Amino acid sequence: MRVAHVMAGAPMGGAEAFYERLTVAQHAAGEAVLAVIRREAGRAARLRAGGIEPQELAFGGYFDLRTGPRLRDLLAGFGPEVVVSWANRASRFAGRVKRGGAPWTLVGRLGGYYDLKYYRHCDHLVGNTRDLRDWIIRQGWPPERAHVVPNFAHDFAGLAPAELPAPPGMPRLLALGRLHTNKGFDVLLRAMALLPGVHLSLAGEGPERPALERLAGELGLADRIAFLGWRQDTGALLAACDLFVCPSRHEPLGNVVLEAWSAARPVVAAAAQGPVELIREGETGLLVPKEEPAPLAAAIAGLLADPTRAARLAAAGRAEFERAHAEAPVLARWHEFLRAVAPTGTLGGLG
Repeated sequence: MRVAHVMAGAPMGGAEAFYERLTVAQHAAGEAVLAVIRREAGRAARLRAGGIEPQELAFGGYFDLRTGPRLRDLLAGFGPEVVVSWANRASRFAGRVKRGGAPWTLVGRLGGYYDLKYYRHCDHLVGNTRDLRDWIIRQGWPPERAHVVPNFAHDFAGLAPAELPAPPGMPRLLALGRLHTNKGFDVLLRAMALLPGVHLSLAGEGPERPALERLAGELGLADRIAFLGWRQDTGALLAACDLFVCPSRHEPLGNVVLEAWSAARPVVAAAAQGPVELIREGETGLLVPKEEPAPLAAAIAGLLADPTRAARLAAAGRAEFERAHAEAPVLARWHEFLRAVAPTGTLGGLG
């Protein structure tokens, strides 16, 4: 299989991280992979470490007249059967090349509820949840050309724990993600005000950090919350916590839930789109209403007070990760999907 993956995303993010994992895993599995990325030194280095030499382009705005021809030449030289364009900007550029009569199949990969105008030249769209595929169809996209293939997360089992800045003996909560209003970390801070004697480590960076730091001070939580910034040692952080919290207002999937499952950590999540699809309530995690600190605090307190139940949720989450979200099963799903949508493929059973 010859597949090109085109990514024009941000330096950090869930979709960007999965792009790196998938391309490296496909390369290791013997696929012929071309990785085309927006210039970003960290991503390029991580792809090289995985055995892939990325091609870096500018992927600028509408007046970028160089990326399109360079992308066309790269793809023509590689000769892919399928090109996967990741999110809006990459799909706009790849769509222009496809519109010129390219023989390969163009698949737009969506990790959220994006404006489909960027994907009008795609042959197929693929989302990472059933809800996202259903939404794509409701926008008028043909059902036979809309698909779902899940993400896989790193397997963080058995890693040595990081040092979290919690006082000895204090229960340790962990939350991960970009510090953005969508992530609901302000709700988590308000829940923390209802959880005396509990410490939270918040790993991530973003535009909401000043507001969150102010809120922590206003709530009197400065000594029980640590802002860790961006971290690359996600598995070690998970190994060090007692409970993982995902308080998002808006979360199309929730890669962080998959990562917490892989590390066998109990999960409490707000009932956003992705966690609702992933988590079987009371079995692989706990779901609470969005935007409501009190139920979130109550769920956290309940698990901290019942270690046996917390351990049972963690074990069930780990089993679900191994079944559906580890590298091997998801890589097999992607292989099947790409074979089916390639110009000589036969679709069937991939909805």
